[in-house]
Amino acid sequence: MSQNKQTLSFQAEVAQLLHLVTHSLYSNQEIFLRELISNASDACDKLRFEALNNNALYEDAPNLEVRVSFDQAARTLTITDNGIGMSQQEAIDHLGTIAKSGTKDFMGKLSGDQKQDAQLIGQFGVGFYSGFIVADKITVESRRAGLKAEEGVRWVSSGTGDFEVETITRPERGTSIILHLREDAGEFLNAWKLKSVIAKYSDHISLPILMEKEEWKDGELINPSDENGGRQPGGMVKTGEWETVNKASALWTRPKKDITDEQYAEFYKSISHDHEAPLTWAHNRVEGNTEYTQLLYIPAKAPFDLWNRDKKAGVKLYVKRVFIMDDAEALMPTYLRFVKGVIDSADLPLNVSRELLQESRDVRSIREGSTKRVLSMLEDLAKHDKHEAAGEGTDGVTDVVSEEDKAKEGKYTAFYAEFGAVLKEGLGEDFANRERLAKLLRFASTQSDAVTVSFADYKARMKEGQEAIYYITAETLAAAKNSPQLEVFKKKGIEVLLMTDRVDEWALNYLHEFDGTPLQSVAKGAVDLGKLQDEAEKKAAEEAAEAFKPVLAKLKEALKDKAEDVRVTTRLVDSPACLVVQDDGMSTQLARLLKQAGQQAPATKPVLEVNAEHPLVKKLDGSVHFHDLAHILFDQALLAEGGLPDDPAAYVKRVNALLA
Repeated sequence: MSQNKQTLSFQAEVAQLLHLVTHSLYSNQEIFLRELISNASDACDKLRFEALNNNALYEDAPNLEVRVSFDQAARTLTITDNGIGMSQQEAIDHLGTIAKSGTKDFMGKLSGDQKQDAQLIGQFGVGFYSGFIVADKITVESRRAGLKAEEGVRWVSSGTGDFEVETITRPERGTSIILHLREDAGEFLNAWKLKSVIAKYSDHISLPILMEKEEWKDGELINPSDENGGRQPGGMVKTGEWETVNKASALWTRPKKDITDEQYAEFYKSISHDHEAPLTWAHNRVEGNTEYTQLLYIPAKAPFDLWNRDKKAGVKLYVKRVFIMDDAEALMPTYLRFVKGVIDSADLPLNVSRELLQESRDVRSIREGSTKRVLSMLEDLAKHDKHEAAGEGTDGVTDVVSEEDKAKEGKYTAFYAEFGAVLKEGLGEDFANRERLAKLLRFASTQSDAVTVSFADYKARMKEGQEAIYYITAETLAAAKNSPQLEVFKKKGIEVLLMTDRVDEWALNYLHEFDGTPLQSVAKGAVDLGKLQDEAEKKAAEEAAEAFKPVLAKLKEALKDKAEDVRVTTRLVDSPACLVVQDDGMSTQLARLLKQAGQQAPATKPVLEVNAEHPLVKKLDGSVHFHDLAHILFDQALLAEGGLPDDPAAYVKRVNALLA
């Protein structure tokens, strides 16, 4: 029985929103089911809260639940809850306008501790309109808890400019949303499809989500008197029984002590589609200004597209156990794009968009907290990477290492081999955590081919009087180890870090010192070993430079198109020459990388440094082949550091002429 049918217009913002929803807002069709089940769950949460002061609101149905059913013949999909329900005026207010959200009004009436109690009550608002992604008409039938059966309401709209409202008789409290599906949404009239969408998006709703059981029924005999004459096609038939199709409990909401390592690993595999177990994980509940739960994993192996910075990456975002999005990149900085996991917020709105995530203060707080948590996980692995558990300490006390710590041994080295280069991006992206990141970096060095040397290790081994951390960047480990620029450092036994990741040149622009000690590239500026160079060496170098002045002047003239300057150096022992750049100049390695990447590198000329004691350099003075020798010297220095002469044929021609 119905009466008082009236047609009303949508608020202007709703009309705009409906256009947006049906045309572009949701790229993923099945999201509508998540939104409607989420709203149904909120309505039940709201009833539970109001019933604290008025138990009669439960009427004769104390068990709260959500039911999902479909009718293939009528092409309808129905989501029903037995939550708080709506009166006619509430249906007009809540379904016809956005600004007057039912939940906003409800929350406004609360004060003090009640707000804390009501933290699970989400927003009943924008999500409802997502039904129009798959439906060309939506019917809502509802009755508010506590009203008479005759005070039910039916709300109908085709999602255009207006909607109809009428009074109906509805014995059950709560709300039914009936979607009249479009032609292209027929897949949602299938129990298997609906169950898989519920498992994906709503498995962790704390209420039971029920669907009607189905069983296979063979078709009727074509000829009732002939068993072998064949049958009509069979099909799935509803049994009339209802079953729960969600787990109704999320792994991350359970206490850590109740979850096994195997369960953590299986959950990781299910969310990451990785067949390997994770390297490590952290599961924490964070309370304070922003409340959220984080379950974060570090994979054991890098994905093939790790270096594609445009690929959507990030952790799964849930709000109050409701799945919101797969790759919430706003919750994790780009340099931690390898981290997988779940963040479940108690504060964000359920209809949060990517745009809102970028601007939200709560999101910034979650991002900072999650970044620190990941760095703590890495610091813990790094701390236990090289346990000398078997040996005895110098004081005769044997170290006792727990099984848990033993399990971490070698894990940081494994992590760094996969993700170390990506971690370095953080030096330029995350100023707040730059010092923590610097401590996590590892390199090869002139004392170790293995990429295991930290800045702290290096500092602990620095020679007395050494005032800088020396490093060199190169394409390969072999090129770095054999660079002429290292010769004086090797001679004096000074360790130099060997950096061979493509990102090193860029990242080191953002790190100028470590723990108060400056970083110095051995390929930049004049070599100054300070206190490590004795007075006799300095005096000999100055005398050589003075005696060599006429030759230097000729070299500068011969190489004016290639070299910014030519000078005598003390950094070379066995090689005749090497190339360096000024302290503030772009290194030749970085210029090469930019060129390989198809980017324009600024035109800079290197400085040619020559070893005045080398026979080839001495041969320059008075040679009839001075011009050719000068160019060969420059091109060889370029080859020694992995570059190529601008004109390889001319280089070969000059060498051949001198060999002939």
